[in-house]
Amino acid sequence: MPNDASTVDYRALLVEEQRDLQAKLEELGIGGDSLTYDSNFADSSQVTAERSEVEALAGQLRETLSGVERALEKLSDGGGYGVCEDCGLPIDPLRLEAKPAARYCINCMAKH
Repeated sequence: MPNDASTVDYRALLVEEQRDLQAKLEELGIGGDSLTYDSNFADSSQVTAERSEVEALAGQLRETLSGVERALEKLSDGGGYGVCEDCGLPIDPLRLEAKPAARYCINCMAKH
């Protein structure tokens, strides 16, 4: 039986996603806002390429984490959580359950 908006704990979903993202960033060696590397880290072209990939992944994780934190703020201050930032219509609860930090309804997301 699918959940409706009244039975889904979006805050719990967001907090879980926030923790997962923070754990992934820690696994990548994120220290604050930057990556940290061992002082013996070799400086070869392969290592440089791998470092670039890790930095790109870290950037994506930070961006996703920022979206989750923005959604948590909206929930806390009643600032329009679950409302599409483009058209102002409610976001489908099933979409929010799958992607709790969704900023757009499915129609507006297709435009982006």
